[in-house]
Amino acid sequence: MAKSRTVYVCAECGGTSPKWQGKCPHCAAWNTLEETIESSGPAAAAHRYAPLASSSPVRSLADIEPRETPRQPTGLDEFDRVLGGGLVAGAVVLIGGDPGIGKSTLLLQALAAMSASTRVLYVTGEESAEQVALRARRLGLQTGNVSLLAEIRLESIQAAVSEQQPTVAVIDSIQTLYSGELTAAPGSVSQVRECAAQLTRLAKQTGIAIVMIGHVTKDGALAGPRVLEHIVDTVLYFEGDTHSSFRLVRAFKNRFGAVNELGVFAMTDRGLRGVANPSALFLSQHEQQVSGSCVMATQEGTRPLLVEIQALVDSSHAPNPRRLTVGLEGNRLAMLLAVLHRHAGVSTFDQDVFVNAVGGVRITEPAADLPVLLAIMSSLRDRPLPRGLIAFGEVGLAGEIRPAPRGQERLREAAKLGFSIALIPKANAPRQPVEGLEIWAVDRLDAALDKLR
Repeated sequence: MAKSRTVYVCAECGGTSPKWQGKCPHCAAWNTLEETIESSGPAAAAHRYAPLASSSPVRSLADIEPRETPRQPTGLDEFDRVLGGGLVAGAVVLIGGDPGIGKSTLLLQALAAMSASTRVLYVTGEESAEQVALRARRLGLQTGNVSLLAEIRLESIQAAVSEQQPTVAVIDSIQTLYSGELTAAPGSVSQVRECAAQLTRLAKQTGIAIVMIGHVTKDGALAGPRVLEHIVDTVLYFEGDTHSSFRLVRAFKNRFGAVNELGVFAMTDRGLRGVANPSALFLSQHEQQVSGSCVMATQEGTRPLLVEIQALVDSSHAPNPRRLTVGLEGNRLAMLLAVLHRHAGVSTFDQDVFVNAVGGVRITEPAADLPVLLAIMSSLRDRPLPRGLIAFGEVGLAGEIRPAPRGQERLREAAKLGFSIALIPKANAPRQPVEGLEIWAVDRLDAALDKLR
């Protein structure tokens, strides 16, 4: 007979401890241990830790013949881009995002499109079957071949998946499921970890692609133990302001494709629609040239994007001038201002500096350094940059301009959208001229600023 015992589980790493401690003994995180009741017993343990697949002898890696895994298109081009070309058989995908951002809508659209050619199953634990049917009707989806199951008990879901044998199954959401072998409440660390592990085991044994929706905390991280992201094959985040009509889907982990891929969607009354030219979203339309604005060419996975960087430099009326960034790294701004003072002789110690990436996009690559400094100089001098200028490049602490990866693709994207001047690192200068694009290649920050005088 199974016994129940009280253990303390870390919300970060999933490690267990027999008693509460301020610091997790496994990952050293503070105040992350949560009390939970866990069942134990030989039968439960044997079932819980069954092997993922049938055992096989040890083989040499060189003797294993790799094969190209076929992919199942989702019917949404932007979603396929983020996944790396579509869903892989046996893959487990975890997608998280703020409430109401459109996770369930996106996956319901994908299942409706895939149902025309393959078997699909939608498991809902947050809504009733009638609510899902109302959403599908509101979106005008053809769901005659979409199987629906309203259930939160893991064992019932496993039986239904084994019986239906779908190609793709969606679990909405992993935090609502519970296993009858555990006495903890749904959404607890032990339940989320156990349900995710069992579903992953089912996907690997049967070859069914499983997509799980995950809740996020108030800080924007996926709720539950950190081990949840290690278990799955792909981790996607739904980004965007709920007050805006545009949504971004970004891949942070992908065992079957490139990470940091970006899919851009527009929310309409008929659901999410892919955006063919996302660069247009992040470029403001100014009737006249304005100061403090610089367009940069960034790279999101395999896709080049043009994003407008805006800066506002104003006299500070406080002892400590403000340094505020939106969509960019705040600590890097302070470093860039120090480089600007040391190597270009431009001081901003008595100025408030505000920098914003237009369109709500988040830029993390250092190639934004040069456009940020150009926008700051434009605002400080109150002088617009040359019309049709685009820039990218990393600025080092010694004042050098370092190259950015995939420079040729960035330049081709800029020329395609009608830009005429590119201020870029010398190492990114193309060997062959780009039609319609004048190249200004520089290797120092002061040389870049001299080009604009």
